[in-house]
Amino acid sequence: MNRIIPAVIRPLGPADAEELAALYARNRDFLRPFEPERDERFFTVAEQRERIARSPHQHAILDGCDIAGTIALENVVRGASQSATVSYWVDRDRNGRGLASRAVAGIAAHAAGAMGLHRLQAPVLTDNLASQRVLEKNGFERVGVARSYLHVGGAWRDHVLFQRIL
Repeated sequence: MNRIIPAVIRPLGPADAEELAALYARNRDFLRPFEPERDERFFTVAEQRERIARSPHQHAILDGCDIAGTIALENVVRGASQSATVSYWVDRDRNGRGLASRAVAGIAAHAAGAMGLHRLQAPVLTDNLASQRVLEKNGFERVGVARSYLHVGGAWRDHVLFQRIL
């Protein structure tokens, strides 16, 4: 029996820039340990509009009609690889409600279907156990630990690498 997953993602558009900028501003301190350092411009409507325009595979994570976070397919590689990297975050006040799990399921279905990708990968900070559980629930397997993988939270940090063959 097929399980129906409610729609929880949709592509971001220019009209979302204002709501997204406000959401990032509200979550600034919450996201600081997990993301690259952000300058003041990042939190503006203009910068969010530009980010949306240059990131064609960025989606809103929805909580009803409201944007509750984002999920993106980045570093899309075609040819022999047919792969992408998944990144996502959910508003601090909406964590623990299954939004990230449903968003990852939705983006994996989109990647396998409309985009025709073969593989997804996702790096997660070693101490971000909640995000690791989200990926495991969605059939991602742990590949290993990449030392000093990304510069986040002001330092080069180790990440657990996950992958899913679609």
